[in-house]
Amino acid sequence: MPAPAIDSEFTFELLVCRWAELGWPPGDDASGVDGSDTEGSDAAGTAGSAHSPAQVIVSRQLGTQQRRWDTIVIECDPEGLAARREFGDRTIDGDLLPLVRHAPREWAYYRDALPDPGYPWRYVREAIHRGAARGLVDKRKNGNRIEIRRKRPYPDWVRRIVAIENKPDLDASAAAALSDQLEHDVETALADEVWLATGRTGESIEPALLRQFPVEAGVLTFDFEGEDGLGVDADAATVDWLPSTLDPAAGGERFDSDEKARRRRLIAERAYGKGWRSFTETTRPDCRWFDVERVSRGLVPVCGAKGRCQNEAECGSRCGSFEPEPPQWRTKGWPVEGGPGQGVRELLERRRERARD
Repeated sequence: MPAPAIDSEFTFELLVCRWAELGWPPGDDASGVDGSDTEGSDAAGTAGSAHSPAQVIVSRQLGTQQRRWDTIVIECDPEGLAARREFGDRTIDGDLLPLVRHAPREWAYYRDALPDPGYPWRYVREAIHRGAARGLVDKRKNGNRIEIRRKRPYPDWVRRIVAIENKPDLDASAAAALSDQLEHDVETALADEVWLATGRTGESIEPALLRQFPVEAGVLTFDFEGEDGLGVDADAATVDWLPSTLDPAAGGERFDSDEKARRRRLIAERAYGKGWRSFTETTRPDCRWFDVERVSRGLVPVCGAKGRCQNEAECGSRCGSFEPEPPQWRTKGWPVEGGPGQGVRELLERRRERARD
């Protein structure tokens, strides 16, 4: 198969996510925790910076009901992130998060310990049972009352949330739609910074700077296709316009400050649990044509039938080229137990786990 090329927004998005692990914040010489991180090594995937002690967690396709961001970078307090790991690798959802945050140090009746949820308490009881089953809180029966106690305090582990909108080819129609989306991001200020990521054209003035975008949004241009083919490293991005720092703590027309803080915690939790390598959950790695290919310091999915990088929309059971893996691939222990598709899932899951360490 020829070397992969950026022929879809999906591929571009995956490479931007990988770059963020290696090179965030933009303009710094960050290249992973120890500067030697590659997708094929056992080094950690959480990026740091010589100029900032923050660690980052990268995710994709997350947001609210009104707006979904392509790429999200969570800048974390290292000590807070270490404390968050004590709660496990799974997302703490919106029902469990108030329970974990407000559970008391000593045993107490749950209605006395927790704030009014604004909905029937029976749903809180269900969350208590789920939280106790996951080891997030302790529970016990005292007569006919359910009492709870925290196992450990929930940390304030998020420093900043950065939203990136990816658009490799910024034509006029795409720019018009993107302008409204960026205006929404700036107005709601759920993120601390908003960026536009686009392909580098090499022109003296990049086209993105000539579009009618909000001045508060930053512009990153990427060149992933070098002389040796497609690749990604910490130097792949150029900052063409610096963003303004938004004020997530301030209330607005859409959300007051408390609601914004709640939504930011939920977004950070979902990013922590999901990461960005979860595309195997929305594609078909069990297809005989599905594979992943190394591109410098990253991995992208490729389709042997199409001879190129596929996208999520076309990689499914309705694809005309879809063929299940032959049974013998899964029973002979080659190349890994469960077949190549399961091997891809396990490989990406190991990368995702290291990105949280």
